[in-house]
Amino acid sequence: MSERRTLKISVRKRPSQARSAELVSTILEAAAQVLAKEGAPRFTTARVAEKAGVSIGSLYQYFPNKAAILFRLQTDEWRRTSEMLRNILEDVGRPPLERLRALVLAFLRSECAEASVRVALNDAAPLYRDAPEAASARAEGERVFQRFMMEVLPNAPDTVRDLAADLITTTFSAVGKDFSETTRTAADVEAYANAMADMFCAYLGRIAREA
Repeated sequence: MSERRTLKISVRKRPSQARSAELVSTILEAAAQVLAKEGAPRFTTARVAEKAGVSIGSLYQYFPNKAAILFRLQTDEWRRTSEMLRNILEDVGRPPLERLRALVLAFLRSECAEASVRVALNDAAPLYRDAPEAASARAEGERVFQRFMMEVLPNAPDTVRDLAADLITTTFSAVGKDFSETTRTAADVEAYANAMADMFCAYLGRIAREA
């Protein structure tokens, strides 16, 4: 088994008091700044502790290594993404494909706004992507999207629906990363989001008609 698979990515202990929670928040804020500036290869616990203004011992009370810090930043990002999915895709007052369009725009805006950290987290993913905790952390967002696909394609076979969901989410991930690596204007983001949404809606519309 490779070293990266055995790295401990769970926190050592949960902050139980306001002061402890504030310390963890300070460490994570510093970690995001170090990651954005230095990138994953130069990211170390020592740099994070220095940026946070805390001792390395205080940092290790909560995070056993840099993989644990990076994983926490990643799970926080996954949580925010899951909340965005729920807020948009579960808004049943709007037609499903209108919700999908709104999601594409919100997603690309989010990717561009946090590009430096997200690109660095993607580079750091080998440290934790195979850990069971990673699969668990991603699961909620996947469930939200699966429920939405059931609503959009209720009569499609499971295999077809699963393929459509995988294609769209994979496209989200790949396009979001590549698109955000270049500085974009608000008009650029909106134009790209509209074109991407057109593609998704046409694809899902064809499947729905065939089903």
